[in-house]
Amino acid sequence: MMGTQTGLHEACGVFGILSPEPCDAARLVYYGLYALQHRGQESCGIVVNDDGVFASHKDLGLVGEVFTPEILARFPAGTMAVGHTRYGTTGGNNRNNCQPLEVNHQKGRMALAHNGNLCNAAELRNELELGGAIFHTTSDTETIAYILTRERLRAPSIEEALSRAMQTLRGAYSLVLMSPQKLICARDPNGFRPLCYGKTPDGAYVVASESCAVKAVGGEVVRDVEPGEILVFQKNGVVSRREHCGKQPKRACVFEYIYFARPDSVLDGVSVHMSRVEAGKILAAAHPAQADIVIGAPDSGLDAALGFSMASGIPYEIGLIKNKYIGRTFIAPEQGARIDGVRLKLAAVEQSVRGKRVVLVDDSIVRGNTIARVIRLLRDAGAREIHVRISSPPFLHPCYYGTDIDSESHLIACRHSAAEICKRIGADTLGHLPAEKLGCLTGGQGFCSACFDGDYPTEIPKDTRKDRFEARLSDVRA
Repeated sequence: MMGTQTGLHEACGVFGILSPEPCDAARLVYYGLYALQHRGQESCGIVVNDDGVFASHKDLGLVGEVFTPEILARFPAGTMAVGHTRYGTTGGNNRNNCQPLEVNHQKGRMALAHNGNLCNAAELRNELELGGAIFHTTSDTETIAYILTRERLRAPSIEEALSRAMQTLRGAYSLVLMSPQKLICARDPNGFRPLCYGKTPDGAYVVASESCAVKAVGGEVVRDVEPGEILVFQKNGVVSRREHCGKQPKRACVFEYIYFARPDSVLDGVSVHMSRVEAGKILAAAHPAQADIVIGAPDSGLDAALGFSMASGIPYEIGLIKNKYIGRTFIAPEQGARIDGVRLKLAAVEQSVRGKRVVLVDDSIVRGNTIARVIRLLRDAGAREIHVRISSPPFLHPCYYGTDIDSESHLIACRHSAAEICKRIGADTLGHLPAEKLGCLTGGQGFCSACFDGDYPTEIPKDTRKDRFEARLSDVRA
């Protein structure tokens, strides 16, 4: 589903650091967020804790756009900080929904960063509003913050409040929260979204959505946070609370391995790069092709293309080049302009594909519009045949756990057979990863594949609209 496609996005990336001594915490979080930029490009934010005093900056845009050298220089030195990159699956893209979310209450301050999506956010929000709560955002993260604050007023510690809140929360959440004295992280009992922690040579603890962000700040990964686990970091060490562990079967999102995570990350002990290479090998066995070269759709199809080449013996080539300088601020061509946006973001290497039978490996097909334009791009460059191989099964169902997979009415596989899709996108042949092989990508660990098979590990929300809270607000105003 290459970087040009707009039909699928991840929810967020979270990052936190606790240092034994005051340091340039904001800059370290900045580096960590840069490593997690692929997980969210709508907005980002950093909150620094300077001896209990919080300083923050949040805005819409990419990390490099929001945090200029001047902005970073305004942050004080601190011993703790949290950061967030956002693509929202609940709530619109506006500045109010930027994270980390900050809360002031009777027991002190708190900053919260969240990756995932609550299944019972609407019910909890309704309950809170009937109790007098006033919401300032339309994201489900504020619901988590309210539940946490309510429990904190009755609990002896912030970690005990979090444990009590987890009894109420349903769905996907990897959390990093900061109090005046502690850095705390937690992963939901199903372990839908990844979370790990590490340590730097200077003795700082680092928490991140992916191991690549721990490495980015010079740290070494200690381990993944287990599903249901709460970790409390303080200057004198780390404490694990496991009262929610083992309560639910592990259901890590399999699409993290297929697409979301960075190839150099390791999720729950499994190399993302090797997982994608394995997907390519499986594809070559399940859907062989008579071809001259194998190419990958950058960036997410490259590893699987390598695996396809290794298993099939067909030479691997660079057939598509991605313009890496087109970011969030890119101004798309006007509707009437005779310019294809895909051609501005991708270019075919004519010397590689002209006159060749090409295997094109990508990670998914959502609506089918973008891959159709890429196939046209390759044909215009002289490709003789194009055999599309997809390193995931067909999308048949929406996701409610932090992936912006659209309703079934917009998923091409829900309306057309494989043969019909092949014809519509202009390919010569089309093959998807067999659903029964998904377990090979996760090292045999439990995973969620509801977007492919409809087997949801939790009760699904009653209202599944991304803008459901904005819609409620509009109804009230009307």
